[in-house]
Amino acid sequence: MKLKDKVLIIEDEQSISHFISTILSANNYDTLIAEDGAEARSMISSHCPDLILLDLGLPDMDGMDILREVRAWSNMPIIVVSARTHERDKVEALDAGADDYIEKPFGTSELLARIRAAIRHTRTPLKNGGIAQDGQFSVGGLTIDYDKHHVLIDGRDAHLTLNEFKIVALLGKYAGKVLTYDSIIREIWGPKAKADNQLLRVNMANIRRKLEKNPAAPEYIFTEIGVGYRMRDEDEADDAKRADED
Repeated sequence: MKLKDKVLIIEDEQSISHFISTILSANNYDTLIAEDGAEARSMISSHCPDLILLDLGLPDMDGMDILREVRAWSNMPIIVVSARTHERDKVEALDAGADDYIEKPFGTSELLARIRAAIRHTRTPLKNGGIAQDGQFSVGGLTIDYDKHHVLIDGRDAHLTLNEFKIVALLGKYAGKVLTYDSIIREIWGPKAKADNQLLRVNMANIRRKLEKNPAAPEYIFTEIGVGYRMRDEDEADDAKRADED
């Protein structure tokens, strides 16, 4: 089962946000809606969307502020969807880090094509190989399927978000090795991402809730306090199996 990409719609006009949400849901996207900047900030940090559709004319702040704040720590794709048609507005948004700019009113086919393109760009292989690899990694009841882009736990889809999958896939590639917080953040959110462990911790808490029988006593992903995270490897699995048999 293919993972659904999560799109955050930041738009204060309910008729527009609900229209966009309906279109995206019909095309296999998960959607969230924020009606002002404060709500958007909260959702971005707690839900870690795979793409943001951003209106600039928010009731409590200019959408450009949201754009600049996100770009200070993340490379998640952001498409501005705005009624502002002046060239200077487009240039300012693109210079501030927007991946694309769509004028209102817009066609649904164009919107969907722009979204597909923006998300596709985030999935290009990393220069050092990163998490782009083939085949599967399995340990215990956990299987990472790199070809199908999903994670199974005891044969069932874990329903990870895109960023959660990227984190698990990265740890699986280096199973048995400790990856520092900063190295994971750089790999997942880009070299310019702010070294803020809070976002990574939120993602990891969600990952453990989906993968672990008891998140407080994990079987697959371990925390090296003050350093980073480590994926259980096959040697550890064999040791655990022998210990249970003794």
